[in-house]
Amino acid sequence: MSDRVEIAQVLATMQGESSFAGYPCWLLRLAGCPLECAWCDTAWAREPACGEPRELDALVAGARDAGLHHVLVTGGEPLAQPAARALLARLCDAGLRVVLETSGALPTDAVDRRVKVVLDVKCPGSGMADRTCWPNLERLHPGDEVKLVLADRADYDYALEVIATYHLLDRAVVALSPALGLLEPETLAAWMLRDRLHARLGLQLHRLGWPGLG
Repeated sequence: MSDRVEIAQVLATMQGESSFAGYPCWLLRLAGCPLECAWCDTAWAREPACGEPRELDALVAGARDAGLHHVLVTGGEPLAQPAARALLARLCDAGLRVVLETSGALPTDAVDRRVKVVLDVKCPGSGMADRTCWPNLERLHPGDEVKLVLADRADYDYALEVIATYHLLDRAVVALSPALGLLEPETLAAWMLRDRLHARLGLQLHRLGWPGLG
């Protein structure tokens, strides 16, 4: 296994999604993604060629020296790079709180259990619903989270079915997020209130405060 990964972006920023939204974090964006979601907000990071090779030890040292206890590993799709799993484990070994954002299309079984996994479930509006790795939902650990991005009412109904089938509200933090420009947040909030759905309304703070960072 390689001891390096292709990195598209490294910076200090604020985490934009999940229950960690608003926390200062050290962001490691890995290059490359096998999916082509219709509403992707980081399409530029899909190609591995957009990144540069970085040694794992150097990335861990940089994260440790950044002075931020919280590290976000995102993409692209981090798990598309085999060495990403070793990177996650080494970041945990360094005493950092590590959050992984993953599309949910690739198995999470080899991800270190100390990592907080934010797992996407792709809805039909993304065009990638058939790529979901469903066993990942059975692998959720306490503290993990599930995110569903919705483009329309059909996506909302799909999300309700997934939540019920996998009993997600009893097993993880669940957030429903409106796809920017496709579904108004107040519309989604109204549906959730009407159904008394005990999930979070997820808004992308990084899209509101720092357009262009993704």
